Amino acid sequence: MTLNEQPDAAPTDALITLDTAWIVRWIRQSAEVLAANRTALNTLDRDIGDGDHGENMDRGFQAILPKLEGLAVETTPGAVLKLLATTLISTVGGAAGPLYGTAFLKASGAVGSVESLDAAALVALMTAARDGIVLRGKAESGDKTMIDAWTPAVNAGASAHAAGSGVGAVLLAAADAASGGAQATDPLVARKGRASYLGERAVGHRDPGAQSTALLLRAAADTALATE
Repeated sequence: MTLNEQPDAAPTDALITLDTAWIVRWIRQSAEVLAANRTALNTLDRDIGDGDHGENMDRGFQAILPKLEGLAVETTPGAVLKLLATTLISTVGGAAGPLYGTAFLKASGAVGSVESLDAAALVALMTAARDGIVLRGKAESGDKTMIDAWTPAVNAGASAHAAGSGVGAVLLAAADAASGGAQATDPLVARKGRASYLGERAVGHRDPGAQSTALLLRAAADTALATE
């Protein structure tokens, strides 16, 4: 049996955990969403960057898809996240490859060798991903970067978990907050990256990394809720 084989029925327990099969579905859904939004992300990046963020993200997530075929059932979520990280680092150009690669590499380390992820593990995963990006890019909230989507997502997910929510609700809260955070980059003056050279001219343009973050976390929530 491989991870591509689906169970006969999805569990409905509110305390459901998410396994490696969910990580695989999340990555595949992310690949679809990024492909559909490639042009839109390129347009955002063209306004304040190099104009290739959508192309780069699509390339990276298309590159991981063949590697997901035939994964053994004993493959852990952390191992798949590490595979995603190394693939993005080796295939995604610009700043996005190192930043997202570091994010997923740190996320892999945070979940370790566990076979399934509960709400607490998901918060740890997102927190480690955000912290990895901060470590790599030296950005803070308000700098008009993907951190402006990641930090609200982490905070919202942690709050949902503290309130007793399950995995789907935690990821939904994170996705909603990431979407709001991405939108909130529109009026900001960039203080990091290529956009920082534009000064006030960056105002009114959304950060493409924050937008791709919102897309990835929405895919995570959608696939988790479908599992429940």
